[in-house]
Amino acid sequence: MGRWLARLLKDPPPGYVFELSEAGIAMGRTTRPPQFGFRPLEPDVLAISPVRDNVLRLEALTAEVQALAAAPESRKRQGVVVILPDGSVRVSVLDFDAFPSDAAQQLSLVRFRIKKSLPYDLEGASLSYWAQTSGGGRVDVVAAVAPLELVARYEAAFRAAGFQPGLVTTSSLAAMNLVRGDDPAVVAKLSGRVLTLSVVEGAAPKLLRSIEVAEGTAEEILGHLHPTFAYAEDHLAARPRRLLTCGFDARDAGAFESELGVTAEPLQSRWGAAAGHNAGLLGCLESLEEA
Repeated sequence: MGRWLARLLKDPPPGYVFELSEAGIAMGRTTRPPQFGFRPLEPDVLAISPVRDNVLRLEALTAEVQALAAAPESRKRQGVVVILPDGSVRVSVLDFDAFPSDAAQQLSLVRFRIKKSLPYDLEGASLSYWAQTSGGGRVDVVAAVAPLELVARYEAAFRAAGFQPGLVTTSSLAAMNLVRGDDPAVVAKLSGRVLTLSVVEGAAPKLLRSIEVAEGTAEEILGHLHPTFAYAEDHLAARPRRLLTCGFDARDAGAFESELGVTAEPLQSRWGAAAGHNAGLLGCLESLEEA
């Protein structure tokens, strides 16, 4: 995942990376070392949803982008990475016994598999996917899909601020670059009301799902972690012994350790622990450092 992201960012490198959440906008300027910023958003600016417009106040969102970073005064817009909230994009890991090499056939297969689970028409959606080899000759395909208008509204705020959105991805996908080691791990990331759980092996996602939680208590989170670990144990060679957490406090992490019998540790970047509002940003910058 990290190598894939690094290739996309290498030429030309973006000037800024922005991550959006209901809490605010996190910004990283791609200097060495990076320069960071954050602007909180009023509660009525964004409303995260995978099926409807997320940007409720476009002008307010544009103003906060401009307050974080000044666009260059030139006709050529500077390219930026835009990282969307996990709950706004449907991401699935599809397994195939065989996957064709022809791009048109690949797209047809992915569309066929994913359209059955969507609550909206795939014809009006943006779909991206990439394949990764799995054990026994199988192929896992990570597919991300969102309504075109939903993505366009996010991009509009950055265009209005004088930037050109290049790579558009999601927080948890970009944060995969912070997962180190080849042993299986589960990543639990909480941002606002959205819990994203990922099963990762050798830096490759094997499962990724986002859930809207009611209270976000440790007991509620454990109700989702138990089946996630059971899935991982059934589908991987070994039960994951690591739980990487993001957006939780130490008390919750301790409860997860004792209940699940695993080691819980914060998701870390070279600039410190990742938080619910900037994990994708830090993963993206990590990838640029390694490019």
